[in-house]
Amino acid sequence: MPQDPTDFEWSYWIEWGRERILWLLAGHLLVSQVSRLLVEKYKPWCLMVYGMAACWLLLGIKGFAVILVHATISFAVAQFQLSLLTWLCSLILLSTLRIPAVEEAKRKWYDTENEYYLLLFTVSVRCLFCTSFSLEYCWHGPAQKSTHSFLWMLAYVFYYPMFHNGPLMNFDEFSKQMRRQEAFSLKTNLSILIVGIIRIFFWWCLAELMIHLMYIHALYSSAPPLEAASYWALGGLALAQVLFFYVKYLVLYGVPALLLQMDGLKPPALPCCVSLMHSFTKMWRSFDVGLHRFLVRYIYVPMGGSQSSLLGTLFSTALTFAFVSYWHGGQSYLWYWGALNWLGVIVENGVKRILSISFIQDLI
Repeated sequence: MPQDPTDFEWSYWIEWGRERILWLLAGHLLVSQVSRLLVEKYKPWCLMVYGMAACWLLLGIKGFAVILVHATISFAVAQFQLSLLTWLCSLILLSTLRIPAVEEAKRKWYDTENEYYLLLFTVSVRCLFCTSFSLEYCWHGPAQKSTHSFLWMLAYVFYYPMFHNGPLMNFDEFSKQMRRQEAFSLKTNLSILIVGIIRIFFWWCLAELMIHLMYIHALYSSAPPLEAASYWALGGLALAQVLFFYVKYLVLYGVPALLLQMDGLKPPALPCCVSLMHSFTKMWRSFDVGLHRFLVRYIYVPMGGSQSSLLGTLFSTALTFAFVSYWHGGQSYLWYWGALNWLGVIVENGVKRILSISFIQDLI
């Protein structure tokens, strides 16, 4: 039975995975295990060199140069140790991905649209990594600058398992775990690898079954079936779509998470099943855990967060969702999506505050 081809993200990453990315990830695993076995002290630099070589091989010298230039500019601006300036630099670098003339120039570097999109996705994710490193650099004192060198930035930015699509790990977590030297057991790592591969294969089979049998996305791309469906059927379609999204990211994040474990790192938790969620807040906290930690650490808390006044909380939450919408592409539908999520979180937290009042609790 032919598969539903309308889910671009799944088709795109599965095609790239089969062609090259899985082989490059296998190469990373080999380099990682050999370096842990023989030269544990130099593991970050071995993985950095491998990540740079993989980037060059997949994106070409021009794509490699774009990422290196982004990292260099971010590091240079971070030397001023001004968070506002760092954020301004990050937003400007991110905005260059939306300039039509720059887009056309980059498209000419490659033979296919898929290759250009790989560069686009990779640079978008690298922008978050550069921002994380630069802000940590701004916040740490002179005594800690040795662990925030340009070499460490390159080791972080070019770490291959998280290179193209995430998940996101903040620099402070990455550097602490990467510098930690632990006892290496090939037998233990082999058992982790086998169990992890079995789990990911199960999730992949489940996603492929959904793609081949359910045609959720094809139904959503055609108006007549939706107009003819009952409200119960529409609700079922919506649930099926978010469940597929969940299974898809178990695979897309599960592969790099397994490699992080093999490298002796603790990856961000995999997405929580959407059927177990009943709130906007929990959805944001437990679906993309790495992105949530980034947003809380670098936007929500610095802007005041829940510790500020009501207006301050509303503003910091709005700014967080505005950045998410802009980072995802900034199209009009993404602004609507961000605004609705912001409204959902605000209403939910507002109701919680009202219900926490002792008078209301007594009435209940």
